[in-house]
Formats: sequence, C-alpha cells, structure tokens
Amino acid sequence: MSSATDELTTRETRPPRGGDRAQYGMCAFLALLGTAVIVDGLGIPHITSGTDPVGPRAVPLALGVLLVVVAALYAVDVARGGRGEPEAGEDVDLSQGSDWRTVLLLTGAFVVNAVLIEPLGWVISGTLLFWGTAFALGNRHYVRNLLIAVTLSLATFYAFAIGLGVNLPAGVLQGIL
Repeated sequence: MSSATDELTTRETRPPRGGDRAQYGMCAFLALLGTAVIVDGLGIPHITSGTDPVGPRAVPLALGVLLVVVAALYAVDVARGGRGEPEAGEDVDLSQGSDWRTVLLLTGAFVVNAVLIEPLGWVISGTLLFWGTAFALGNRHYVRNLLIAVTLSLATFYAFAIGLGVNLPAGVLQGIL
C-alpha cells in the first residue's frame, strides 16, 4: 500500500517530460543573446599589447559562449522535466490589486530626477530622488529622510568624482562642491 501511495505522490509532483514552451522560449532567448554577443565580440579588432596579451575580444567571446552553453544545458534540463520551484516564502497577497499610487509616485520621482539633474545638479536632484522614493514606499519620517537623502546624494557625488573620476553635474552648486 505504501508503495502505491509513494508512486502516486511521485507521479503527481513530478513535472511532465518535455517541459513547457515558455521555458524553451527562455532557452532560445539565451542562445540568441549568446550568439549576438559572440558575433559582436568577433567584430572587435584583435589588438594585443605587452600589458594586455589577451585583447579586448576575450571577455565578450567568453560570455557569449557561456550564454550558449547555459541555454543548451537549460534546454536539456527542461526536456528532462526540470522546472523551477515557486518561491515558498513570498509575502504577496495575490487577491489585492496593483498599488498604482506607489508606482506613479516612484515614476514621478525618477522623472523629476531626469528633468532636474542638469539644471540643479546631481546633489539636489539626487536628494529629491532618494527622498521621493522613500516617501513613495511609505516612509513618513520627512526630516530624517531628507538628511539621509542629502547624505546619500553627496556621498555618491563624491564617490563618482573622486573614486571613479566621473564628474556628475553640479548644477547650481557648481562653485560650492
């Protein structure tokens, strides 16, 4: 009796052989992406120097080959009946609708940042972005969020300028920063 129950349970939980078309579509996408990366990598001129004996083609070609290999292994797994397990710990109530207010507030924060980054500079537009994002996601500690937003935007401004050598727009704070 136990053997029959185990067999029935195994048959019910085992995925069907052959997989589904969506997973094969993902395999095809990965294979096409890998092929595009390889073709694009082959278009890079092969220039080597004493300090770089490999040249600039190596990384795109390696990534393209890895993408194609992953696509092939994934296709074999899907053909054998493999499938991803749904996340058990997800804390989403599927009976509720989308929270369009939050989506619109986040979109607004990003649009305001994109529009104001040149005239006002990164520090001010980044502060508005960080503060607006915190507000959109429900945090109502306005003053604390403003202080954190200013700190984050100043830290990223100087991290880009000093650490990476990339100058973000200073805007109205040009002579101050």
